[in-house]
Amino acid sequence: MDNSQKFNSESESLSTRHKSILDILQLQGSVSVADLSERLSVSEVTIRKDLSVLEKQNKLYRTHGRAIPISPYIGDRHINEKEKQMVLEKRAIGKMAAKLVNEHDSILIASGTTILYTAKELVDKKNITVISASVSASSMLSQNKGIDVVQLGGMVRESSVSVVGSFAEDMLKYFNCSLLFMGADGVDLEFGITTTNMMEANLNRMMMSTSQQTVLLVDSTKFGKKGFSKICDLSEIDRIITDDAIPQMYLESFQDMGIEVTVVSSKG
Repeated sequence: MDNSQKFNSESESLSTRHKSILDILQLQGSVSVADLSERLSVSEVTIRKDLSVLEKQNKLYRTHGRAIPISPYIGDRHINEKEKQMVLEKRAIGKMAAKLVNEHDSILIASGTTILYTAKELVDKKNITVISASVSASSMLSQNKGIDVVQLGGMVRESSVSVVGSFAEDMLKYFNCSLLFMGADGVDLEFGITTTNMMEANLNRMMMSTSQQTVLLVDSTKFGKKGFSKICDLSEIDRIITDDAIPQMYLESFQDMGIEVTVVSSKG
């Protein structure tokens, strides 16, 4: 084999390996260097070089000896922008969440667009009490005389139109609720549940301590993402409701942790 043939062969092998790496990432959502080395029968040094090339091409992101499809780090965005994304999925998650609420229940709802879609599904409920961090959700639910709405006080965040701070946290000391519906900006298997605002994260932790059960409502785009501030470990979540695009790796990991996972279809 001359040098030209050898170069073409190596280039073809490299291209095939890169495609295999991206295919594995697409399927699993995350993969370790060691796993790729074993599956593709090359050294870990070779895999690290491959990942470096693919990262420079913006095709993946490297973190702690692993590769994921895109950067996990997210910034704060306005609720008006987020409300227009994953609409069908959020609506389906909201409908499923509303089925968990029974007459005479006292529930907590945090903030976020998935929570807002859940509130829209709660508007026809009767004889329930809702303690809310979301100003928009409170306004919506208060139109129903059958729902007693307690709006937490405090500083209103412009981007989420929800309250945060010590006044809201102090109010929670006087309540005991059966259920908390909580959203998140990121869900990471190692780092846990996160949001982009540390005051919101602290309020959510207080809400969890006030509730008998915490139900996390997140669409599938939140898996593998990390916000600035940690709310809690995954082990502190009782139930997750998400859509059917959840990566299989995440679904299996949650089930192994004993977390009840409800997967809904955006197609109804």
